[in-house]
Amino acid sequence: MKVKNYAQGKWIEGDGDGQSLFNAITGETIGTVSSKGLDFPAMMDYARKTGGPKLAKMTFQERGLMLKALALHLMSIKKKFYAVSAQTGATKVDSWIDIEGGIGNLFANASLRRQFGDQPFYVDGETAPLSKEGTFIGHHIMVPKQGVAIHINAFNFPVWGMLEKIAVNLMAGVPAIVKPAALTSYLTELMVKEIVDSGILPEGSLQLICGSARGIIDHVTSQDVVTFTGSASTGMMLKATPRLIEEAVPFNMEADSLNASILGEDAVPGTEEFDLFIKEVQREMTVKAGQKCTAVRRIIVPEKLVEDVQIALGQRLAKTTVGDPAVEGVRMGSLAGLEQVTEVREKVEQLAKTQEIVFGDLENFEVTGADKNKGAFLSPILFLNTDPFKNTDCHNVEAFGPVSTIMPYKDLNQAIELANMGKGSLVCSIITNDDKIAQEFVMGAAPMHGRILILNRACAKESTGHGSPMPLMTHGGPGRAGGGEEMGGKRGILHYLQRTAIQGSPTMLTKVTKQYQYGAEQIEHDKHVFQKYFEEIEIGDTVITRKHTVTDADIVNFANVSGDNFYAHVDATSLDETIFEQNVAHGYWVLSKAAGLFVDGKKGPVLLNYGLDECRFTKPVYPGMTLGVKFTAKEKISQEKKTFEAGEEIPKGADIKKGIVKFLVDVYDETGETVALATILTMIKFKEQ
Repeated sequence: MKVKNYAQGKWIEGDGDGQSLFNAITGETIGTVSSKGLDFPAMMDYARKTGGPKLAKMTFQERGLMLKALALHLMSIKKKFYAVSAQTGATKVDSWIDIEGGIGNLFANASLRRQFGDQPFYVDGETAPLSKEGTFIGHHIMVPKQGVAIHINAFNFPVWGMLEKIAVNLMAGVPAIVKPAALTSYLTELMVKEIVDSGILPEGSLQLICGSARGIIDHVTSQDVVTFTGSASTGMMLKATPRLIEEAVPFNMEADSLNASILGEDAVPGTEEFDLFIKEVQREMTVKAGQKCTAVRRIIVPEKLVEDVQIALGQRLAKTTVGDPAVEGVRMGSLAGLEQVTEVREKVEQLAKTQEIVFGDLENFEVTGADKNKGAFLSPILFLNTDPFKNTDCHNVEAFGPVSTIMPYKDLNQAIELANMGKGSLVCSIITNDDKIAQEFVMGAAPMHGRILILNRACAKESTGHGSPMPLMTHGGPGRAGGGEEMGGKRGILHYLQRTAIQGSPTMLTKVTKQYQYGAEQIEHDKHVFQKYFEEIEIGDTVITRKHTVTDADIVNFANVSGDNFYAHVDATSLDETIFEQNVAHGYWVLSKAAGLFVDGKKGPVLLNYGLDECRFTKPVYPGMTLGVKFTAKEKISQEKKTFEAGEEIPKGADIKKGIVKFLVDVYDETGETVALATILTMIKFKEQ
């Protein structure tokens, strides 16, 4: 079997014999893979000219729904991937992390559509007032880059590694070329085949190179983005490619790092935290056979607890059955290939020169259900380094497998110093139930770690653990870890957008951004906006209300109804040394009265008030002042119409097609000066159902 590449809309076998791929459990040949003959510049041009324009025209809402549809489809056929994943040496739990964790990234990024508008671009931040009279303002927009995202991924997560990255660039409106590691590319190939066959993504959105992609970076342009996941040495070599510097191409590097887990001094044997620590470290050593960029490589414990940790961890590791994941009872599979075994063994032998192996053996270990001489098996290896400030190989050498080192610390400052000696990591964790220990550790360690897990009994049940990057949280780290950022919710999407400052009149910037800018032209119609369907409302549509003169009774009545008897509203004798001249109206009365002025009470397309985005009270309101409201359509965001299975009970109103209209509420006084500003969200029906 030849593992194929997907280029320019076609499945292509590379020329020549290619690289042989093997079943990590049995050692049997799976097939070969080659990319020889692929035209990388043509692939990149195809992505930019075919996939890019289609994605860029889609709104964030459309892209989010596209990702959601893809996630639902892949989840419905997930069993297809598990059988192939087993050939990589993965247990069912390992495969679950890779396959369903990857699909989960699609779901998570799809949900981010709610944080964006209903346009192909994103309006970033607040308006900048650039002139005295307000006729000249500035804003920032972010538009999809007109290039391609090139993802160079590691062998350890052939599904998750791809999906967590393309979910982000697709959400941003940018196509991708994915280069998985050849070693496990056959699983990535299967996933891409299912994605392509689904027809959910526009053609040109996704291409695949399963063989070597050597030289592809030589063809990037300033509109492209390159991401790399793998070893720090390879990443640094790629990062130094002259073309990246010449074209100022963003290069995001997420490199394997010497992550640490720290046992707090309070977490002594017999506490829940001690047991959590042992369980967490053992899991991080053995899940994916330790082949995780986030795995615990350094186990930092109080010196008085070293022996306790060594014994408890050794006992737990001894119960970890190594072998064929298909055999019941096996808890750790193999490494991804024999070359990985060779590499890890070399690193273990190097580390053994400066520290002692206290559990495991490179030669003498049992394998269940498989031949350890044919498969890529390795025993968990636990080291003890009694002087980690002197014997520092443990802070510099990473064995990318089930290998970790116990090291002692005298006090928390030493624990922080040891954690930071890894020269930058993706993640570290501290297991403690003492908030002072946690706070001090986080402040000391945060500059050198991309993520810190504080684990204790309060969150253990629902904690995702030391080694689990989450789609809505930043994944990356300083120094050795690459200095980049992946995922991170909205932050990750913004990496694929170009931020541009725009300047002009409020009316012009309203037209450009499709969001009403304060001070722009307001359009009045005879028909109230609450009597318009979603499609009929235009940005800038305004209702200018009747007026109301504030009375003392308004303030007293609102205090009685709300129970808000703050002295500034009800006690004129307490206003000395305050900013108020007399009893002041409640801010929430001002907002409530504004609603009474702008609401049209007749039944129409409006379904409900969805909430407030922002609210500011900018000037005191006193009895005798006269208030009016300018109520302006600020932004429109359509929502998908929910679908239901045949026979499924439909909640009332759930099948109505609707959207959210954001309205600017500008409350002003008799002088024309604004006293309150708010943005309300209103759910409105579509005319076309």
